[in-house]
Amino acid sequence: MAHKSIFILPSGFGLFWLLLVVLLFLFGTNYQNNLVIGLSILLLSIFNTCIIYSYRNLAGMTLQAKAGPNVYAGQSVIYPIVLSATQVQHKVTLNYPANPIQTIDHLDDQKQTALLPFANTQRGLVNPGRIRVESRYPLGLCRAWSNVDLDNSQIVFAKPKPSENRLTQHHTHSAEESQRHGKTIIGVEEFKSLKPYVTGESLNQIAWKQLAQGRGMLTKEFEQPLSAPQWLVFDPINHDIEQQLSELTWMVDQLSQQERVFGVILPSKTIAPSAGAAHRVACLKAIAIYPEHLGDSHDG
Repeated sequence: MAHKSIFILPSGFGLFWLLLVVLLFLFGTNYQNNLVIGLSILLLSIFNTCIIYSYRNLAGMTLQAKAGPNVYAGQSVIYPIVLSATQVQHKVTLNYPANPIQTIDHLDDQKQTALLPFANTQRGLVNPGRIRVESRYPLGLCRAWSNVDLDNSQIVFAKPKPSENRLTQHHTHSAEESQRHGKTIIGVEEFKSLKPYVTGESLNQIAWKQLAQGRGMLTKEFEQPLSAPQWLVFDPINHDIEQQLSELTWMVDQLSQQERVFGVILPSKTIAPSAGAAHRVACLKAIAIYPEHLGDSHDG
């Protein structure tokens, strides 16, 4: 944090302190009392010293934004901020405007992480704005602060709403077949994951590369689709966009929990069928920022 970005003003207590200095000085000069005049000068020098310490308590601080956990609209967004300082600093507070304050009691060259909450009700790309970094150390006479923009926008998922209406299948023949859509079984077509080796398993399934890396005996699991993948489709005729996006979000979570293979079709973007945590996040992000990705090429 550079000195040009640090601002200092007297706090309420500091203004009272200065008023006391003036009154003591006037009292001392009016009654020619050198002891009172000396006291007023001492209090003024303490105030000036606090200005310097207030500045030093913020100067040289480094702030770095990290990616926070994924959240849904209506939940507080948590922004991890990594802090360090070139000199020891005390009682530093951080917060986004109109949000709870986090206090760092002691800060030095060892990195610390502060988790700053940001209340949010909207889906999409959320920018919390500038962080207010403030200190009143050591006596609370001066208030030093700086507003830091870390440009740490984050995508917030749409608020999920339970519904089965957004589930559209390309080939629906019977209720039994409908239940199989998107499911997978153990097979040989697609790599699924690694698992600990069990005595008696085929040597062809052993992950030799991971064994050479010292990760132990692991075997590869493969799977193959049991039927056609599931598709979640946005209906452009339905004008209740937010309701649709919330239902799509809920369905993505449901199918991901069931480890099904599914894809998402939005008016301007298609995400090819797949499964897994990374696929879930990609689908939820595409739904969250709709329609901001207009013009993107189709992935599927």
